[in-house]
Amino acid sequence: MRKTHRPLTTLALALSLFMAALEVTVVSTAMPTVVGELGGIERYAWVFTAYMLSSTITVPIYGKLADLYGRKPILLFGTGLFLVGSMASGLSTSMNMLIAFRTLQGLGAGAIQPVALTIIGDIYSLEERAKVQGAFSAVWGVAGLIGPLTGGLIVKYLSWHWVFFINVPVGVGTALLLMTFFHEQVHRKPQKLDFAGAALLSAGVVALLFGVQGIGQNLWGLPVAVLLLFAFVLVERKAPEPVIPMSIFKQPAIAISSVAGALFSAAMFGATTYVPLYVQGVLGGSPTLAGGMITPMIVAWPVASVFAGRMLLKTSFRPLIVGGLALTVVGTLPMPLLLRPDVPLIIPQLAMGLFGVGLGFASTALMIAVQTSVGWELRGVATASNMFFRTIGGALGVGLMGGVLVSQLLKDPTIPVSAANSLLGPEHGHGVPPEMLKTLSGALSTGLTINFWLIFALTAASFVAGLFFPRVSRSSGTAVPAADAAAPH
Repeated sequence: MRKTHRPLTTLALALSLFMAALEVTVVSTAMPTVVGELGGIERYAWVFTAYMLSSTITVPIYGKLADLYGRKPILLFGTGLFLVGSMASGLSTSMNMLIAFRTLQGLGAGAIQPVALTIIGDIYSLEERAKVQGAFSAVWGVAGLIGPLTGGLIVKYLSWHWVFFINVPVGVGTALLLMTFFHEQVHRKPQKLDFAGAALLSAGVVALLFGVQGIGQNLWGLPVAVLLLFAFVLVERKAPEPVIPMSIFKQPAIAISSVAGALFSAAMFGATTYVPLYVQGVLGGSPTLAGGMITPMIVAWPVASVFAGRMLLKTSFRPLIVGGLALTVVGTLPMPLLLRPDVPLIIPQLAMGLFGVGLGFASTALMIAVQTSVGWELRGVATASNMFFRTIGGALGVGLMGGVLVSQLLKDPTIPVSAANSLLGPEHGHGVPPEMLKTLSGALSTGLTINFWLIFALTAASFVAGLFFPRVSRSSGTAVPAADAAAPH
């Protein structure tokens, strides 16, 4: 069997993560303009949640398939599906088409990040992994720097359709490198895939998302989601090859990582989705300015991850996790207090940077702790399960905030919610009667301020969860006895 070329395989994985990172930064910047052109502000959240929901549902499935059939074919399939969805999204002519094709794009994205991170865990030792995964996060830094500016320039000089087309050459390059330089030996054995578990999980997450998006209007999804997810847990406990093995959550490190990850991801995706909307819809800023508001967070995250990877070689996981989550709380508090027309934007931008530093420290330490807690045969599903909770947290957080926003826009029944679309176009409300414009701007501002308080609350809850993270040995991932807890690990 041919040997894997580690440098070029690492380059391929970096390109795949760059593609996923660029998707977040470029689309977040362009979406207010897209809604201004296509209409449908009441479905604004669905452009993000459709993508995150489909990727969320497939993350644990891809993780299990990667353990059963190998990482390479699963990552190549996901990359191909992602590219087809990207092209189709760029060709959309209505909000409904865009949402549908974003769903397809998400079905491919569910394989990219968890399987790429799993391959890193396979081809590098723990000591190497801490450095590589920290340095790997620099990919997000590059995407964070060029993504918002690229999105703004594309919208201004080309068309928003091109924000989806730019992924294609990156994805093709990734696939060619993987096919040529990554080789793995997989011991395949007859296995039964857990179709019942996958179906219950998918239906439960969809119902849950409908429930949180229906805040103040229709909450039918919540009780349905509880029943479906309860049935999912029962099925998983008996399935020979479960989508998410319940046994891995007996390890406190994995259980707490899942809870904390879901909470801080909800806050992070909420910020990347609704801060640009506030800048364009309330402050009347340009797409480039809107992207510039989230750039400090997206850049600071990978920079902090690089330092976190190096610090993990000298300390234990817990200080980085607790300290990082504390910084996210401090960084998100200024959002509802200082993101106002009368406050210089540099102040909330600095706070967003602090938020990113905290995310970089905590997320890197949590992911490596999870991967260290299991062997090769479970590393794929453990990594994917952790990513699953992060993405489901993001999807539900954005969905909940979308429900809050729509409920505010619907408060005055005499004003159609679709009129708010005019706030997001380049003319910013031109042609809308002054009284109606004032009412819509006020409703949009109120809804987004409530969302910023929710983001702060989510980071606070994540910090509380992080306080329960056990002291863990870096060498084995097992909890350290109390008598040895004071020793450096």
